[in-house]
Amino acid sequence: MRKVIQLICVPLIAVINVGGVFAQVPNPRDEFYWMGQINKASAVINSQEGLLDRVLAPKVAAAIAKVIENGAKSAGTSSKRPSTYIALEPLLIEAADQDVTALHAGRSSQDIFATYRAAMLKDDLLSMAVELNKVSQKLVTLAGEHVNTIVPNYTNGVAAQPNSYGHYLLGHAAGFDRDAQRLREVYARIDRSAMGTTVLNGTSWPLNRARMAEYLGFAAIVENAYDAGQISSVDEPVEVAGILMSISLHIGAYIEDVMVQYAQPRPWILLETRRTYASSAMPQKRNPGVLNTTRSAASNLIALSMAPILRAHNLPPGMEDGKNHKLNRAMLENAKTVLRDFNNILDGLVVYPARALEELNSDWTASQELADVLMSQYKVPFRVGHHFASEVVTHAKTNDLKPADFPYAQAQRIYAEAVKGSAYPQTFPLSEAQFRTTLNPTTIVNNRKTQGGPQPSEMKLMLASAQARVANQSKWISDKTVQISAAQMRLDADFAALLKN
Repeated sequence: MRKVIQLICVPLIAVINVGGVFAQVPNPRDEFYWMGQINKASAVINSQEGLLDRVLAPKVAAAIAKVIENGAKSAGTSSKRPSTYIALEPLLIEAADQDVTALHAGRSSQDIFATYRAAMLKDDLLSMAVELNKVSQKLVTLAGEHVNTIVPNYTNGVAAQPNSYGHYLLGHAAGFDRDAQRLREVYARIDRSAMGTTVLNGTSWPLNRARMAEYLGFAAIVENAYDAGQISSVDEPVEVAGILMSISLHIGAYIEDVMVQYAQPRPWILLETRRTYASSAMPQKRNPGVLNTTRSAASNLIALSMAPILRAHNLPPGMEDGKNHKLNRAMLENAKTVLRDFNNILDGLVVYPARALEELNSDWTASQELADVLMSQYKVPFRVGHHFASEVVTHAKTNDLKPADFPYAQAQRIYAEAVKGSAYPQTFPLSEAQFRTTLNPTTIVNNRKTQGGPQPSEMKLMLASAQARVANQSKWISDKTVQISAAQMRLDADFAALLKN
């Protein structure tokens, strides 16, 4: 009596039922796994559609099941779990005989490899999407906690304007959201099956490509048979690499902004002490090791992401260099590590609102507001008001004056000189109370009128929108994962039925 072997598709584990005894064995979704799925789908479809002799089909199915069983027991060894079809087929022949090669009619290593490369790339993209979404969720959560935390923001490496730290974090979250959008877009282009295209121009066998795609968890087929193995397989890792570069740049930019604070004796943002390490020589130093290592890893990811382009450069179609899925998967594994490390940084941030406000009040980041108020309330042209504000700052820096200490009489004098002989009000129109309020960083942030600005009303809207995007991305990841798993379960069920014949 023939042994009946049922494989239940769950990531990394195969549940094998041999003679009524169940056992769990490692079953990574590697090349061997996907070749097994392709073989099972070929046996089911071709036997039902008359391309594989129905009398021969159970024998072929049993050979497939036997090879999969042996491979599942031999994870980590190449002899029983090969990664190429040329090495796999002798195992099928050994399990049955030459009759089993009827399974390969109308197929080639080219379309098999193109298909499993895409399948594994999809798996990796979805697992990376999980890590990316964790980062986005953390940024949005932190933004909600820091709506009223007023901090300096910087342009050209210099303190520029006061801002809500929550608003700043939502800006970074927007960058990562675009990375998530790109990921969804590239996934749709990868989510197409090459099976049935054979080498590059198809086959005389009327293979059902659509059913094959459905069984393997693909949303569609690659339309052009030449494109399937020769062009798309090179484009896919190159496009993914571009997304990883963007993620790395976003991570690096954020880290560098935090790193600047570590040059100060009293930073307004830094890492929890337990996430730093002491210098071996200088006891006062607490080095932000995780910032350094994550930034370095992000830079290394950029270097790795350039590799698919360089491997594919100046090669004719059909060469394997740009399709090296092991190197491409390693690139994505690095991306997941970098994202996890970055999430660790976000988990360990410590923000000191009072110290941030102290830094704002020690500089003149609010000076532009003087020009804005003079124009909006007193019709003084912006450039005139800007000149006045600039002269105020020059006088303050020359005399080591902070905004709170700046003499109101000096503001009146500088204004009178700035507008002397013009048609504009000759007396400084702001009262002393207005002058002080205009230079208050918190007031500036709360009085913003810009759609998408940091004022509380806009922050409430943007936080809700950002949370919805994170939730939608989470649902997208879940939907795609379920789609693949459901397809594998249907295939396994239909293959089990074929085995029983």
